[in-house]
Amino acid sequence: MNICVFCSAADLDDRYTAPAREFAELIGKGGHTLVWGGSDVGLMKVMADGVQEHGGRLVGISVEFLAAKARENADEMVIAKDLAERKAQLLARADAVVIMVGGTGTLDEATEILELKKHGLHIKPVVLLNAAGFYDGLKQQFQRMEEEGFLPRPLSELVFFAENGVEAMTYLESV
Repeated sequence: MNICVFCSAADLDDRYTAPAREFAELIGKGGHTLVWGGSDVGLMKVMADGVQEHGGRLVGISVEFLAAKARENADEMVIAKDLAERKAQLLARADAVVIMVGGTGTLDEATEILELKKHGLHIKPVVLLNAAGFYDGLKQQFQRMEEEGFLPRPLSELVFFAENGVEAMTYLESV
């Protein structure tokens, strides 16, 4: 399975890196491919290192203005011209999407993926990995959107909230 992971390129605390390492190990040991933003820094590096150490493949989709931070030993590295092309290629190469902790770029990727799914433009499973309760507020907001009629589909059809990597992988392997 090609698993697209959206996550931060920042160096983060162990409460965020430990779940990433756990999930990366599951991807690698499962013989899956990590499709990610291609950076060799921060949480992106943690994910890539873990997947590669455990036998998985790496497909990076970087962008021209970040090409200097791209991982050199990925199995495949594509350099997109801009962020829009990068997001489109990440989704196109993925069988499933996992959203890990991140900043505004990760939030942008997450909301675009969910918006496309809401409109039926893809049917890929989407998991929001809520490490250390990072996305509790976003989950609450999504639940409010559902309760107040802003979502044309049940929230459970759009995204699965996982508390750890094992839960995320178990869900992905069941759909």
